[in-house]
Amino acid sequence: MTAPLDWRVSRRSLLKTAALGAVAVGGAPLLSACGGSSGIETSATAPAGSPKRGGNLRVGIVGGGAKDTVDAHLPVSHPDEARVFALYDSLLTRNPDYSIRPALAESLTPSSDPRTWTLKLRQGVTFHNGKPLTVDDVSFTFQRILDPKSPKSQATALSIIDLEALKKVDDHTLAIGLKSPSVILDDHLTNYAAGIVPAGYDPAKPVGTGPFKFQSFTPGQQSVFVRNDSYWQSGQPYADQLTIIDFPDDTARVNALLSGQVDVIDQVPLGQLAVVKANPGLRVLESETGAWIPFTMRVDAAPFSDVRVRQALRLLVDRQQMVDQVLSGHGKIGNDLYAPFDPMFARDLPQRHQDLDQAKSLLRQAGHSDLRVELVTSEVAAGTVEAAQVFARQAQDAGVTVKLKKVDSGVFYGDNYLKWDFAQDFWFTRNYLPQVAQGSLPTSPYNETHWKDPTFIDLVTRAGSTVDEAKRRQLLHDAQKIEHDSGGYIIWSFTNQVDAHSSKVNGLVPDKSGIPLTSYGFGRMWLG
Repeated sequence: MTAPLDWRVSRRSLLKTAALGAVAVGGAPLLSACGGSSGIETSATAPAGSPKRGGNLRVGIVGGGAKDTVDAHLPVSHPDEARVFALYDSLLTRNPDYSIRPALAESLTPSSDPRTWTLKLRQGVTFHNGKPLTVDDVSFTFQRILDPKSPKSQATALSIIDLEALKKVDDHTLAIGLKSPSVILDDHLTNYAAGIVPAGYDPAKPVGTGPFKFQSFTPGQQSVFVRNDSYWQSGQPYADQLTIIDFPDDTARVNALLSGQVDVIDQVPLGQLAVVKANPGLRVLESETGAWIPFTMRVDAAPFSDVRVRQALRLLVDRQQMVDQVLSGHGKIGNDLYAPFDPMFARDLPQRHQDLDQAKSLLRQAGHSDLRVELVTSEVAAGTVEAAQVFARQAQDAGVTVKLKKVDSGVFYGDNYLKWDFAQDFWFTRNYLPQVAQGSLPTSPYNETHWKDPTFIDLVTRAGSTVDEAKRRQLLHDAQKIEHDSGGYIIWSFTNQVDAHSSKVNGLVPDKSGIPLTSYGFGRMWLG
C-alpha cells in the first residue's frame, strides 16, 4: 500500500449535512442507547437485571489467517477488527443509530473556514501500561498513520492533516491544522483504524486505552485479553477475560456455538439460521445496515478493462433473487452504489435490473460473446460464497461462463489480495466520501477495482472541502453517476447483520454500522 499524502479528501467517514456548527461533539452523552435504530432484534429471552462482572467471554469469528494482526492501524479481516475494538479507542465513535459520539475526545470543533479543528481530550484516561493520555499521544498517532515510509490504512483519510500545523495548547487541547478545508474530519476520526496509541507504540507489545488488555495472540487461531480495570467507561468491561477464536469455516463456528464452546458468533450463515433459532439457549441479533459484499472487477485488467464488459456483468444480476436466495431476504437490493445512509446518496439514479438482452449486446460489441471469467471467492464474510454461486448460475442465462475459484481466507488475504481480477469483498456501513477514500481512489488502501477516474477524483476532491451543502451535493451526485455508469463494483445488496449468542450473554443491541456484535462492543457485554 502506498498513500501519497498530497491528496485532499479523506476517507471512511460520515458525510455530514448538518451545518458546520453542529459538528462539535462536546457535551454529547456517552454510551447513548439505541435510540432511532431501525435494527431488528430477535431474542429468546430479553436481557434483564444489572450487568454482572466475571467470566470468560468466548467469541467465534470467521475470516482470519496467518496475516492476522493486533496493530491498531492495520486491521483487515474480521478478527483483526474485533481485536482493534478490544484494545483501542478512537477519538470519536458511533452510536448504534450511526450518529457520532465522543470517545477519547471530549469535543472536536471546527473553525469557521473549516481549516483548523480544536480537540479537547477527555481527562483522566490512562493506557494499559498506566501512562496518562495526552495530546502528545494523539500527535504521535497521527504521525504514525501518516508516516510516508509506512502509511497505515487511514493515511489517505487523514492526509488532510498538516503534521507541521499540530499545535499543542496544553496536555488536553490540540489545534489540528489542515492542508485544506474539510467538513468531515470528525467523521474520519470515528474510524476504528484510527485508534489512539501511546507515543512510542510498538505493535509487538500492543497497548491502548480499550476495554481489554493484551495477553496472547496466535495469528489465524486465537487471541486472549484480560479486563482493563482502569477503563474510562464507568463499570466496563464486565467480563474478566475475552477470548477471540478464529474459525476457518462457518459450519465449525456454528457447531461451536451450538455445543457451548463459544458464547458469541458474528455473521450467522443464513442457511443455518433456523437451526440457531430453534435452540432455546441462543439468541439472534439482527440489524439493518449499509454493509455490502460486492463483486469486484479490476478496471485495468482484461476483459474488465472494457467498460462494456463491466456494464454487461452488472446487467446479468437478478438482484432480488440474490437477496432472496443468498440472504434469505435479510437485506435490500443495491444499485451498484454504496453509502445508502448518506444523506447525499444519489437515490434518483435509475435502479439497475437484470437485462440479459442488453448484456449480450454489450458483450458482442466488446468482442466477448462467449465470455469466460474466473471469480475468486472465499468465506471472508457471510454470504460471499453463496453469492458467487448464484451469480454464476444467473450468468449462464446470458451465455457467460463464470468459473468459481474458492480459496480459504488466508489465501484470499494473502499475496494476491487486492490483485484478483474478479473477486469479492465486504464493507461495513460508511458514507460516500469516507468510502471513496477507503476504496475508490488510486491512493486508497483497499482499491480492489483499481479505479482511478480523473473526473471522479476531481469531483470528490472538491466535495470534501466544499462547505456549501447544495454545491457539495451536486458534486457528489455527479461523482456517483460516474461510478454507477462505469465503476468496477457490482453492488447487488445491502445486507442485514445477523449475529448469534448464548442467552447468557447480555448487552448487545441492533447496530446500523454493519460491524458485527454491536460494533464488536465487548466492553458492554456481560455473562449472566
